[in-house]
Amino acid sequence: MDPIILASASPRRQEILNQLNIPFKVIPSTDEEVFPENVEHNKIPENLAVQKIKSILKTFSKELEKVWILGADTLIFFEDEIFGKPKDQDEAEKILRKLQGHTHTVITGIALYNGKEHALTTRSSVNKVTFAPMTDEEIDWYVSSGDWHGVAGGYRIQGLASCFIEKIEGTTSSIMGLPIFELYDMLKEQGYSIL
Repeated sequence: MDPIILASASPRRQEILNQLNIPFKVIPSTDEEVFPENVEHNKIPENLAVQKIKSILKTFSKELEKVWILGADTLIFFEDEIFGKPKDQDEAEKILRKLQGHTHTVITGIALYNGKEHALTTRSSVNKVTFAPMTDEEIDWYVSSGDWHGVAGGYRIQGLASCFIEKIEGTTSSIMGLPIFELYDMLKEQGYSIL
């Protein structure tokens, strides 16, 4: 199997690629993520995944173009607001106070670049997560744990936040940041076999 360049430093995405026994190299995109104004909200994660691939492609010379690059981005959508990674503890707390007691949408967009064919394909996975109502004490406990750091919406479903997640509609891998079904389907479509 050819190694895939993962345009993300996410440990969760790395765990999933390891689980699938896909060889990969991490080269995170250093470009600032910009939400395009002319793109439908539900397509923003896909668009950001493509931006990450384009950022990596800029660093390759022509003879190194025959590479596989995987980009992914996860965002939280709730009441016309979009939540990415909280900048600090205060923002994490504000997001959690909004999400607690409600159902929100988690969209992960993935993009795969096949350098041999110069083909770029994208997919999105849409999921719903319901948080139980939380007390001030529970919110303070969770935020002070630091488990919110570096993840969209300030929580990981496989972390401490699982204490408060009442229901999930969708796939765990997608909410973690890399939907396995969609990834496998894209790889298969592009002739990349993991079997």
